[in-house]
Amino acid sequence: MHLLLIADTHVPKRATTLPDEVWAAAESADVVVHAGDWMTAALHDELHERTRRLIGVFGNNDGPDLRERLPEAAHVELGGLRVAVIHETGASQGREARCDRWFPDTDLLVFGHSHIPWDSTTPRGLRLLNPGSPTDRRKQPHHTYLTAEITGGRLHEVALHRL
Repeated sequence: MHLLLIADTHVPKRATTLPDEVWAAAESADVVVHAGDWMTAALHDELHERTRRLIGVFGNNDGPDLRERLPEAAHVELGGLRVAVIHETGASQGREARCDRWFPDTDLLVFGHSHIPWDSTTPRGLRLLNPGSPTDRRKQPHHTYLTAEITGGRLHEVALHRL
């Protein structure tokens, strides 16, 4: 199962739409995961129409239209992997221990908010991934997103893509 992981797209505030490379990755993915801060429901609608499966949550910058249709946290099983999605996880210091407590029955947590790519594993084995942002790099050197594969209930080939 091929995944595209994105967050903090901030469309149309930071970009009028997603970069072409991200659209291509979305259209070829089995599942697209968006970890919040869409900004408008129009991007959610377009991703929903152009992808096979979309999993998303609202972020701190998302208004009532998105908060009505999206959860604060999503929990799904993908190819035997227990996946959770949330926008904010708090400060980087202590993140692993905090997420172990918050998501005890999860194998993979996708989050956003910081616009900083993150890939770590907690003491109990929870994988934490933040794809950064494909449209608003802030102080990062590149706009970014992640792809990954799930095979046999395990996460493989996690790749950070720089735009």
